[in-house]
Amino acid sequence: MATQITDGVKVSVETVYQPEYSNPENEHYMFAYRIVIENLGDYSVQLLRRHWYIFDSNGTRREVEGEGVVGVQPIIDPGEQHEYVSGCNLKSDMGTMTGTYQMLREFDGSLFEVKIPKFDLIAPHRLN
Repeated sequence: MATQITDGVKVSVETVYQPEYSNPENEHYMFAYRIVIENLGDYSVQLLRRHWYIFDSNGTRREVEGEGVVGVQPIIDPGEQHEYVSGCNLKSDMGTMTGTYQMLREFDGSLFEVKIPKFDLIAPHRLN
């Protein structure tokens, strides 16, 4: 599990290869990732935007930006967490992802960025 804390917000990521949705013969490898965002601070925060950097071991790099995560812009109160599952496809059996969330601090309206730790996307057969 990859974990990082930025300005009182902890982001943890776990990944799993999904062979049932992958087709290696056609260079399609599917991975799921579960993210837990914990508010360790004293004030409520709202996740407004995400910005992903996706690196494929074949040399391909992609950026993905958008509002919220899986269709929501959650407000996370102090001591609470938000969890979601999403996915990423690669053209090779190995890659990485990292990125940032744009957050709003509810008490003063200030915007800040929370780092998403770099995590690996690796098909199990690569580890043997």
